[in-house]
Amino acid sequence: MNIPHASPPDATTASGKAAARGAGPRPSTPPNTPSSGASGAPSGTPGGPSGVDGRSSRWQSHREERRRELIKSARKAVHALGSDASMEDIAVAAGTSKSVFYRYFGDKAGLQQAVGEVVLGQMQRRIQEAAQSAQTPREGLFAMVSAYLQMAETSPNVYTFVTRHGHGDADTAGPSVSTAGALSHFFAAISDMIARPMRSHLGGGQDKEAVIGYWPNAAIGLVRNAGEQWLASPPGPAKPDQEAMARQITDWLCFGIAPELQTPPPAGADPVPDRGTS
Repeated sequence: MNIPHASPPDATTASGKAAARGAGPRPSTPPNTPSSGASGAPSGTPGGPSGVDGRSSRWQSHREERRRELIKSARKAVHALGSDASMEDIAVAAGTSKSVFYRYFGDKAGLQQAVGEVVLGQMQRRIQEAAQSAQTPREGLFAMVSAYLQMAETSPNVYTFVTRHGHGDADTAGPSVSTAGALSHFFAAISDMIARPMRSHLGGGQDKEAVIGYWPNAAIGLVRNAGEQWLASPPGPAKPDQEAMARQITDWLCFGIAPELQTPPPAGADPVPDRGTS
């Protein structure tokens, strides 16, 4: 938006008025006078550079505040309406028009990206706080998994909205922005959180670095896929609660599924004979 500069006073008209009052024209200001701005108006006046900079700063601040309000409104709308809510639905819930959302975010995928940066940033901080309070690497893993599931469960609609691939809105044509950028940053940060206590616990060595280099990313894949399947599962006796699911995922991360693969001996069976003696 172009902000018009305030027009300087008409020197000819001012001079004519001064003559009409019997006063002569004011002497011209010498060049390079410190009180003059680049536009010829004193600094700090509406026509000077300070006035222009002030208006630009206030306008930018207004735009940023308005953008935050729209993101907050969109998040509330998606929470209530579902992850497939259209831009029209979101705009109506926000009490504005969808053209306003297009002006600030480009399209629906742009809105996904903006909401995702806020939501995933909050999740990252919450997971980091949980990890810092843990005493052991295993406790840290459980705390991070639990924090992740808690925040995702708080609003599954919003979680789905910001983590699925970007898509175009039905009202727009052409390619859309993807939420991959926000997701990539989020999971890279979580991977680093997981790797740090592991490196401290396992120590150095080339073999340990290989584990630390690959395992955190594999762990994130397990947590995310298991967590999203758990979120999508309907309530019922077979669905564990949040804490039980977090503990199950943590056990898989720490011990694998080897205990479940071991076949227990049949009830009442004799123990395996000791073949070490004759």
